Amino acid sequence: MSSLFPGLTDDPTGTSTDTPDERPALRFGDRSLTYAELAASAGALAHRISGAGGPVAVWATPTLETAVGVVAALLAGVPAVPLNPKSGESELGHILKDSSPALVLTAPGDQLPSAFGSLERTDVDVDVNVDARTSAGAPRTTYEPAPETPALIVYTSGTTGPPKGAVIPRRAVAATLDALADAWQWTSEDVLVHGLPLFHVHGLIIGILGPLRLGGSVRHLGRFGTQGVTRELNDGATMLFGVPTMYHRIAEALPGDPELAEALGRARLLVSGSAALPVHDHERITAATGRRIVERYGMTETLMNTSVRADGEPRAGTVGVPLPGVELRLVEEDGAPITAYDGETVGEIQVRGPNLFTEYLNRPDATAAAFTADGWFRTGDMAVRDPDGYVRIVGRKATDLIKSGGYKIGAGEIENALLEHAGVREAAVTGEPDADLGERVVAWIVPADAQSPPDADELANHVAGRLAPHKRPRVVRYLDALPRNDMGKIMKRALPSD
Repeated sequence: MSSLFPGLTDDPTGTSTDTPDERPALRFGDRSLTYAELAASAGALAHRISGAGGPVAVWATPTLETAVGVVAALLAGVPAVPLNPKSGESELGHILKDSSPALVLTAPGDQLPSAFGSLERTDVDVDVNVDARTSAGAPRTTYEPAPETPALIVYTSGTTGPPKGAVIPRRAVAATLDALADAWQWTSEDVLVHGLPLFHVHGLIIGILGPLRLGGSVRHLGRFGTQGVTRELNDGATMLFGVPTMYHRIAEALPGDPELAEALGRARLLVSGSAALPVHDHERITAATGRRIVERYGMTETLMNTSVRADGEPRAGTVGVPLPGVELRLVEEDGAPITAYDGETVGEIQVRGPNLFTEYLNRPDATAAAFTADGWFRTGDMAVRDPDGYVRIVGRKATDLIKSGGYKIGAGEIENALLEHAGVREAAVTGEPDADLGERVVAWIVPADAQSPPDADELANHVAGRLAPHKRPRVVRYLDALPRNDMGKIMKRALPSD
């Protein structure tokens, strides 16, 4: 396998001459690093931590220091453990105990919670002189570890118990980024803008390591805002990465912000991920900008599995086709593969390929349960697949598959239908026990106008007219807001128990 970062290894300047590589690599607000500066700062830090003797934790704030710290760990061949700065003491304590990092990388001045105890702290210096890699004693040629060497240990959200550490090997990072480069026609000429968290696969691996592997550049907003998106796209950015919550805010802002619409219209690629983007928001953004949003599908354990291709049909409500190298199948509840794809039959997604994680750290039982005997990873996500291979996610097996009156119903398609109603701002769908149907469909609604919400019969008829009568909600409950995590995903287990 080639180096993860060809521009940062072999030659400290990133070029075959003595001229430092002054191409922009990273920008966070008004702070930036060229490839030469990144090679110097990450190279010097890699030399300092190369003998750490174990993983290194990274206090993953949306800063240059986080990006440099992760790159340095990868250059040193040391697994990085990105930590969510918003984690509670209990969750943070669990992750630190489970991963046993040798030290923690932070930005100077960061205040760390007491859960870190006496763990050694190393501040990340992003102002190292371009010549420092050599003067600090770092080798001019960086050794590339074996493909199966752990690159990162990324912890899952922990919705069904304590977070599990997914051990992601270097080959999975390289395979996913190269497959996305193929699918999105992503090159060194692209400039990516995003405001995603850096403790997660989407923001860190795809959003930071992706541009660096390809020799492009990334501009991180620090905090997402439509003004920042407009500014960066007007200043030459070609790609935007976001999650549905961000695109929903964009859709809401577009009617009164023609400059935003023009900026989005100039982007080469708009990508949404981490959760399904409602079709209603797809349509509003396309109508205002003339651009279709590309969706993709991935997980912590698998990195990226599918995507709508840049040269393919950006079909709203789907996550496209399997990426190069990724095998994907749908299976029945008994594990039997579904062989006829008709766009209607719901099955669990299983994947196999070089993009997969190696194991759950210290959890051989969970690792074994996650894979079939022949190496397919059980995602727990439910989907339908069209005859031409396009995949449409309908929800999680544990929370979004509703068995009602003999039908298997995916919550996602009902949520999309509800969001098409003018009186609905947000929607979530769950199932609850029903003596007659087995389960009944329950809609959780945040109304567009809290003083005049649409009534239950109106919403039920709306869904029945767009989908099928058996998919209509039998119960409607109203909320001021839906519970969401840092990536904008609805936390259905946190919905009221009533």
